[in-house]
Amino acid sequence: MSSNKYAKIQFYEGVDEPVIPEIRLTRSKDGSAGQAFFLFEKPQALSSITSGEITGMRMIDSEGEIFTREIKVKFVDGDPIFLESVYTWKNTSDFDRFMRFANSYAKSNGLGYSEKK
Repeated sequence: MSSNKYAKIQFYEGVDEPVIPEIRLTRSKDGSAGQAFFLFEKPQALSSITSGEITGMRMIDSEGEIFTREIKVKFVDGDPIFLESVYTWKNTSDFDRFMRFANSYAKSNGLGYSEKK
């Protein structure tokens, strides 16, 4: 495993999701609580080659793993097209940990981010 590809997302243990999600954040006014919304379009986790039930989303980096069970699948014309996951934090240390993962994931996948004012 190369160090620059270390941060990853998994829906099945041991199976990295290659589709890069759109990620949006919301935070409370004091910044202590909030949510990260992940939207995957046509993720491999929903393809016919994967089997088993998706029980959550793992965000894995050099510090360990962050896990959320909040997963929804959106269908278009009867086909599963979008997978949405929500990670909720309730304090600033959880937010700081999430942001370290997000920065590591962005670097691992050659991404940047923009902040809406």
